[in-house]
Amino acid sequence: MKTTGQATSPDVNANAQAAPPSSADTDLIYQLEDRPSFREALFAAVQHLLSIFVALITPALIIAGALQLDMHTTGYLVSMSLFASGIATFLQCRRIGCVGSGLLCIQGTSFSFIAPLIGAGMSGGLAAMFGATIAAAPVEMAISRLLKYTTRIITPLVSGIVVTLIGLSLFKVGITACGGGEAAKAAGTFGSLHHLGLASLVLFCVLFFNSSRNRYLRMGSIAIGLLVGYVTAWCLGDIDFSQVSTYNGFNLPVPFKYGITFDGGSIIAMSLVYVITSIEAYGDITANSMISGQPIQGEKYMKRVSGGILADGLDSLLAGVFNSFPSSIFSQNNGLIQLTGIASRYVGYYVAVLLILLSLFPVIGIVFSLMPDAVLGGATLLMFGTVASAGIRIIASQAIDRKATLVLALSLSIGMSVEFVPEILSQLPETIQHIFSSGITTGGLTAILANALIRTKE
Repeated sequence: MKTTGQATSPDVNANAQAAPPSSADTDLIYQLEDRPSFREALFAAVQHLLSIFVALITPALIIAGALQLDMHTTGYLVSMSLFASGIATFLQCRRIGCVGSGLLCIQGTSFSFIAPLIGAGMSGGLAAMFGATIAAAPVEMAISRLLKYTTRIITPLVSGIVVTLIGLSLFKVGITACGGGEAAKAAGTFGSLHHLGLASLVLFCVLFFNSSRNRYLRMGSIAIGLLVGYVTAWCLGDIDFSQVSTYNGFNLPVPFKYGITFDGGSIIAMSLVYVITSIEAYGDITANSMISGQPIQGEKYMKRVSGGILADGLDSLLAGVFNSFPSSIFSQNNGLIQLTGIASRYVGYYVAVLLILLSLFPVIGIVFSLMPDAVLGGATLLMFGTVASAGIRIIASQAIDRKATLVLALSLSIGMSVEFVPEILSQLPETIQHIFSSGITTGGLTAILANALIRTKE
């Protein structure tokens, strides 16, 4: 995908709006404001759903397991995660007033919130967990309103670094899934030919169909790859559908079902993570804008970013009301946009409806959750790579002089260091470890501070 010189030139005034590329200048099948047919939009929506479904429900399962909740409560939390994600995705794509980015951004619970949520749950139960989610959400909302005053600090170079770090940090998740996931590690089968073969099959199918000149095969490359992997895994005995019969029922969203309490320590811990996810959202929206052929500088871009971060905070507050967890933009869907060539935000409406429908029928969700890690890893590894590539392209669109090189080198080295050697933080307080163990957080904050001190934008 190409961008215009106006959008990428380092000499463009920060207040000037960069013109988005035309259809002829991009590799997109459907642009941001295009309206695909019902069949094509639904097809694309299903692919987005397939790529994130396991990630959507996993935080709820991890938290429920840590708090030793019963199956009924666990099932309800999973359903509410899907419901909250559907509402949040609609608001993000629709952009109502100043809320939302107006891009094809899919929302779900960030893994960054898991540790403070478990801490809140351990100290005060579910009521304290949802209370902290609600009380700390205004932190991210406030950051969105102050964003326009930070353009001299959070430049395209900084956002490019954050996007690159997001992609690079996700590689570990992708390759772990390819090897069979944590369950395979516990069973001693991690990295076996069985798991790697499944992942390679999915990866090959995605690459093969994505390179097709038939746009339907290209748009369906992810879904086809996952379907082939799923069926193959079932034939090999990796999927046991007998579990589906033990997980049934019908769930409806009930505000404050488990009550609400406020714990100061939990709120502070959650507030820090909201600051982190603001940085991640900034990078994700920038990557999405880049991939969707939209400007990554200027007034229109800043409105998208501030609206997207505001939606993140508001969606998180609503999630807490409906017994769910903080919402954040899923970066892997940016890679899916580039692979399928569909950037239409109207696809997000379909995704939102599907998520809400699935939240009502938990038995459907368990079928998706049975997908082996290796199958999912084969597809997500490639998508994570496209996210990192988008970040590199944003960096490359800027003039990389001596000062910019210092910011780039410092941010990437410190950010990836904590990813490679997390033990470096082992002697620090546990709260500090939780916050800075993320390469995205550490590298992103380093990029902002280094850019402010070295002053690359003058």
